Amino acid sequence: MKKAFVIGHPIKHSRSPLIHGTWLAEYGIDGSYEAIDVAPEDLPAFVERLRQGEFVGGNVTIPHKEAVFALCDSVDPLARTIGAANTLVRQPDGRIHGFNTDYMGFLGNLDQNAAGWAQGLERAIVFGAGGAARAILVALREQGVPEIVLLNRTPEKAAALATEISGPFVPGALADYARYAPGAGLVVNTTSIGMHDTRFEDLDLTLLPRTALVTDIVYVPLVTPLLADAKALGLRTVDGLGMLLHQAVPGFAAWFGVRPVVTPALRARIEATL
Repeated sequence: MKKAFVIGHPIKHSRSPLIHGTWLAEYGIDGSYEAIDVAPEDLPAFVERLRQGEFVGGNVTIPHKEAVFALCDSVDPLARTIGAANTLVRQPDGRIHGFNTDYMGFLGNLDQNAAGWAQGLERAIVFGAGGAARAILVALREQGVPEIVLLNRTPEKAAALATEISGPFVPGALADYARYAPGAGLVVNTTSIGMHDTRFEDLDLTLLPRTALVTDIVYVPLVTPLLADAKALGLRTVDGLGMLLHQAVPGFAAWFGVRPVVTPALRARIEATL
């Protein structure tokens, strides 16, 4: 039986086992997929378990995406550009290959739920400067967005990331939001704010254009306070569940040899647990 995993810290909120378990049953595959809580100091030892053949591969989530990138023996060009890996595959010789599917998950989610979102987009605001932000910054850059404002609690981290990836990035602090909001057609939250009853403080969404799209990579809860506030103002919103579903496809295909399809029934099944 082929075994795969998702690792994070914490990990109990993850719906990835339900997604992959649904596909394993649907396609009649003899395999398993489990969520494993791995603390940062235990990450190298866990990757060694993968090398030894206990698993065929797995997913990596917060806070390990950048750390695991450094532990891979090889990475695909997109993961190298992003500087983070969220999907691991064990090669027959035990070498670990890393790639990044957050990029595809983010774009697939917006394309499916807000068709034409990039047309005429002059400025995007991205909150956060972690592993997921890296993938989304590269995705927006590749879509040709002329100005991408990167705001983080620690502005120094935003500045360092903007320099490292290179592109039309304008780094700053969360407090700089009001300066950039009036011209922003897209707002993306890549932080964990919105989980565990947390919310952004002093974020005035009325400053955004009425045509702006607000999206969140958090999917527990499905409608975060940020999305609820945006909906109340009549702004377009896209939740984070679609990104999770779309980013899961390439990994499943690599581990189990079947490319699964994201269906409305699968989404409904996951939504019912949120």
